[in-house]
Amino acid sequence: MKYMLLIHQGSTPTPPSEEWESLSEDEKGAVSGAYKAVSETPGVSPGLQLQPPETATTVRVQDGKTLTTDGPFVEIKEAIGGYLLFEAQDLDAAIELASRIPAARMGGAIEVRPIAEW
Repeated sequence: MKYMLLIHQGSTPTPPSEEWESLSEDEKGAVSGAYKAVSETPGVSPGLQLQPPETATTVRVQDGKTLTTDGPFVEIKEAIGGYLLFEAQDLDAAIELASRIPAARMGGAIEVRPIAEW
């Protein structure tokens, strides 16, 4: 089964930010190494880190007109910071991988969602 792992950034320090810069070089190296190890896990299609939510544009169509607004206006704890795809044996394997993503232990959360295959 294929899963999308959505990385909710929460209070996770991400580069470039003051919070990230406050980490020691060892801490930065450990976080980067953990993300690299997750990306190199068999079955993982590495995703991408997203720019902050305030850089987004939300599109809606209402009465045939395209409307755009800046952002989504979400609490930072709800913002998606990145994603990856994982082809796993089962949900337990996807959960185990999610638990290895640094954001899960650094103030964020990982949403594991099966991909619909029609």
